[in-house]
Amino acid sequence: MKTLKTFLVVVAMMMVLPMSAQTTVVKGILVDSLSQESIPYATVRIYKDGKMDKPVAMSLTDLEGRFSQEVKEHGKMVLTINSVGIHPVSRRFTSAGSTIDMGTLLASEESSSIGAIEVIAQKPLVKMETDKMTYNVADDEDSKTNTVLDMLRKVPMVTVDGQDNITVNGQSNFKVYVDGKPNAMFSSNASMIFKNMPASAVKNIEVITNPGAAYDAEGSGGVLNIVMNKTPEAAASLNGYNATVRANVGTRSYGAGAFANGQQGKFSFSANLMYNRSTPGTSDVTMEREQLGSLSSMMNMQSQAETRMPFVMGSLNMGYELDSMSNMNVMLSVTNFNMRNDNTTTTSMGGGLYGTGFNYTQESNTRNHRTSFTGSIDYQRFFNRDRTSSMAITYQLSTSPTKSETWSKFIQGAGQGESFLDLTDRYSDNHEHTLEHVLQADVTTPLSSLHKLNYGLKFSARSSDSDAKYYLNDVYNESMSMDYSHNNSIGAAYAEYDGHFGSFGLKTGLRYEHTWQKVEYRLGNTEDFKTNYGNLVPSASLSYMLAPTSNIGLTYNMRISRPGISYLNPYVDRTNPTALTYGNSDLDVEKSHNIGLVYNIYTPKLMVNAKLNQSICNNAIEQYSFYKDNLLNTTYGNIVKRNLTSLNLYASWMPLKNTRLFVNGGVSYSDLRSDELDARNSGWQANAMAGVQQTLPADFRLSLFAITSSKSYTLQGWSSGFNMITGSITKSLFNDKLNIGVQGMIGLNGGNLKIESYSRSADFTNHMNISVPISNISLNVSFTFGNSKKQQQKIFRSRVENDYMEHQSDEERINNAGSQENGQVF
Repeated sequence: MKTLKTFLVVVAMMMVLPMSAQTTVVKGILVDSLSQESIPYATVRIYKDGKMDKPVAMSLTDLEGRFSQEVKEHGKMVLTINSVGIHPVSRRFTSAGSTIDMGTLLASEESSSIGAIEVIAQKPLVKMETDKMTYNVADDEDSKTNTVLDMLRKVPMVTVDGQDNITVNGQSNFKVYVDGKPNAMFSSNASMIFKNMPASAVKNIEVITNPGAAYDAEGSGGVLNIVMNKTPEAAASLNGYNATVRANVGTRSYGAGAFANGQQGKFSFSANLMYNRSTPGTSDVTMEREQLGSLSSMMNMQSQAETRMPFVMGSLNMGYELDSMSNMNVMLSVTNFNMRNDNTTTTSMGGGLYGTGFNYTQESNTRNHRTSFTGSIDYQRFFNRDRTSSMAITYQLSTSPTKSETWSKFIQGAGQGESFLDLTDRYSDNHEHTLEHVLQADVTTPLSSLHKLNYGLKFSARSSDSDAKYYLNDVYNESMSMDYSHNNSIGAAYAEYDGHFGSFGLKTGLRYEHTWQKVEYRLGNTEDFKTNYGNLVPSASLSYMLAPTSNIGLTYNMRISRPGISYLNPYVDRTNPTALTYGNSDLDVEKSHNIGLVYNIYTPKLMVNAKLNQSICNNAIEQYSFYKDNLLNTTYGNIVKRNLTSLNLYASWMPLKNTRLFVNGGVSYSDLRSDELDARNSGWQANAMAGVQQTLPADFRLSLFAITSSKSYTLQGWSSGFNMITGSITKSLFNDKLNIGVQGMIGLNGGNLKIESYSRSADFTNHMNISVPISNISLNVSFTFGNSKKQQQKIFRSRVENDYMEHQSDEERINNAGSQENGQVF
């Protein structure tokens, strides 16, 4: 009998021990209940029910707000999630050796006052993902005094050169979205608009370097998405309004603006209005051009130009929560700018046809007026309480009329050369109008908590008209004028899978776009034509979580670039009597393949993003020049095989509580070849922005940055780099309601920005020097007021210092989290 009892005990123990060794896995995703954005780096703790003094397991949510925590203890448990500025999330569960999927956990913002206690905690400015970088403009102190263009210099994967040209992912061909929707006005005038737009109007800047199948296929460099400040989706606790008024005055610009948002019950709205007038000053250009060959000649040119540009932008967003599972939003936006440029150029020519010499003076006045209107209506329907399954339908209308006028008057000097150049006074009047209708439907279907499928359809119809009239001595010249229409219709369908397998993440998709193109010439010696073609565009992204605060990823995408109306328009610009400029209606769609390797690491004090990228394009569109009939002709062609290898680095480090150090830059190697022109060019390029943000006594905040860039290359030449310094100092008063700041910029070459460029071909060389005044100092003032709880939350959150923890770090606390396994703490 004793032997039998012993046997039964052993059998029971053998059955129980495997059960006790089983581990429970608790997983889910944490998102903001208002914005529906994931919350990264939140602290996840698991306690035994009734023993809340010490967690048995602890971790952080990853970059996408996901968590997966093993629990070796059994029984009733409590899960809590904490992060700066949100109410703690708590859930009870029973650990019994299985997988427990918490699904989507909604977190609401903390609205209670913390009195005189100052919390120093982590709130990153940059959210780093394998295929996207998000820069939190609203939480950067410099946004109170800077423009959007200034902020772009600090954004990973974005470069702004000395002439305010923007590149994304090393390429100038990119698309601009506003609140997730393509915006043609911003894409075609990005630098000009961002230079006049206050950063305080923007919430986030997203750099989507590996756009998935849900995005339009256009844009070799990717997508720059500007997320405007607006009221998040409805929550009755936010009833009320907030508003900010601002004004700035400086040596080269002045402006004012207002922003307001509010909510009452299920209705919410936000409105932006801004005005800015810039007077950059007088730029100086000197150029020396030599025509080679049997008609060898030399041209020297000196030019002075002054530009003025008033800019106005207004937007209105309205949202209504139809019920707990659906909402509707309406957006209206108007942008207007009028650019005026006055230019005086003195040109002297000698040799060849011009004998001993010839000179003349050209006085030109250009007026460019452009207005853009965009309106959209969105309907969104959720199919479950977690809001992970949804359908969105969008209609968007965009229209953009443009008028450009140029007057040129010529004054002949000494010498005899007018028989070889047409120096007749001239006037051109060009009217362009683009109208686009877009209808889009997107569906998100969760396959499980870690896997989902996105798919959708889109159709856009775009019509562009150009009517260019040309006058000589105030007499209309029909043979030099042109009137034509260009119609593009694009149908698209896509499907994309997004899944997580433990530490691995996979996003892969396929998009098909079919284009119908038709061009009709109402006036001009060019034949009508029409064509249609299809493009199959794949994309993929594979990521691996090395730790809760670091990951590595491999990305691939194919991108296309359809030539716009300015590239296709065959109208010949004869403003310069020594040169002709025109488009090419035979341009084909540019196709590029991009492969990237991404590494991200985040700690409470240090944040680093590094990306190695290879871009290959065998039919790149390039502007090129050549001599014909004694005139320099400049046009476009699919003539370049381009290989671009780049390494980009972004790092932010806080060695002290009140000090943050930045670096944002990259190095690249370009190889450009053209069989058509029998030309090749290659070279290294580097750029960097490095600086410091420092909190001074009395809570003054100082920002100081140095910006530098080396030589850049085109097929036919190069442009030199530049060096400049920018800085600002700000002070907040009355609980952050009143903000006062002074901002300045100076070029490290006599206060100006001096750029040298060189180009050459078989029949010419061209050497140019440009001096642009950029030294500027401005005073910025803003005042915020309102009565909604969002205002109190913002005051609280402004006390959260970015990227620093004064108390024990999350990593240390995770390592010290204990459990009672074998009587040891781990």
